[in-house]
Amino acid sequence: MLIRLSNTPRDYAWGSPTLIAELEGREPGGGPEAEVWFGDHPGSPSVVHDGSGRTLDVWLAAEGEASDSPTKLPYLLKLLAAGAPLSIQVHPSKAQAEEGFAREEAAGVPRDAADRNYRDDNHKPELIVAVSDRFVALAGLREIEATRELVGSLGEGAAALAEHLSGPDAATALRGTIGWLLSGDADTEVASIITAGAAASSSTYAEELELTRRLAEAYPGDAGVVVALLMNLVTLRAGEAIFVPAGALHAYVGGLGVELMAASDNVLRGGLTPKHIDVTELLELLDSTPSDPPRLYPEPLAGGGELFDPGVPDFALVRVDVDGAVVPLRGVSIALVTRGTLRLKGASGEALELTPGQAAFVTADETPLTVSGAGELFVAMPGVAG
Repeated sequence: MLIRLSNTPRDYAWGSPTLIAELEGREPGGGPEAEVWFGDHPGSPSVVHDGSGRTLDVWLAAEGEASDSPTKLPYLLKLLAAGAPLSIQVHPSKAQAEEGFAREEAAGVPRDAADRNYRDDNHKPELIVAVSDRFVALAGLREIEATRELVGSLGEGAAALAEHLSGPDAATALRGTIGWLLSGDADTEVASIITAGAAASSSTYAEELELTRRLAEAYPGDAGVVVALLMNLVTLRAGEAIFVPAGALHAYVGGLGVELMAASDNVLRGGLTPKHIDVTELLELLDSTPSDPPRLYPEPLAGGGELFDPGVPDFALVRVDVDGAVVPLRGVSIALVTRGTLRLKGASGEALELTPGQAAFVTADETPLTVSGAGELFVAMPGVAG
């Protein structure tokens, strides 16, 4: 069974006013359009175009068993358009989410409370593949020697930051530095570091310093501007990806991408936001081990296309830009077109034609899925169980 899906863009303030509209070939709506969700998440479930007007969560609850589909999807697929930087974030592991959710439930914290950390008991690993020619992100903590070099280029105005980064163990130094920056006790030093960043120059770190200036304009005095100096700056070209596991500090800065994640709302923030920041809980979740940017490289598929598989049970993502590609499905899938006009045909012979921004729910018995036409298609599906 192939069923067309649709949804309305979310109007988060950081959204781009043009990127999603341009992809869909329509006039912009006049406000920010940040994300379009394709899935059954109760926050914004997709509409199922089977004549019933039902949302996908309602459809799955009623039809899932009959259609050999789960009653709830393990993943959420999004079209994400960042016109301004998102908040710096970290997500919990499954065990951390279960413990934190149970703790807040027992304490009677309302699930919609502004200071609630755990909205559910699930983890939230995620990957994003660039659709625009350029997608910029902050992902993971940079190797500390490079960060010390960058901070050194800021001069005396960043002396306190350099001191906090001087410990013998990199992970401990980075964790302590982030805690100090976000604690509220370092506001004077944060202001000094931001001022130093605005005046600094470096041929090696020119892009990082330019981003610091942009962030300082968007979030004046925010400690997250300095936290961002500790993170890997990653520029993805179209078709390139990063994977963000539990504990990895990250923030999307600008561009259009297809994002796939476990179905969860659990977010701990670490700056670049007016929203609640729980520093103690953030540090509990944070993996402060420095590393290279967490790029995720695809594997070619025999039938055409490529598989982005981060090795989690919740999801994997196939990207297809080959006419006649044959895509094996691991289970219930959602297909999303981002370029061209493509015809999708399932094993039953049922077919749908999709244009950019349009999506389809595909039941597991339609494997393999044949893709015809010139364009680009993403197919979200379950991962391989651990």
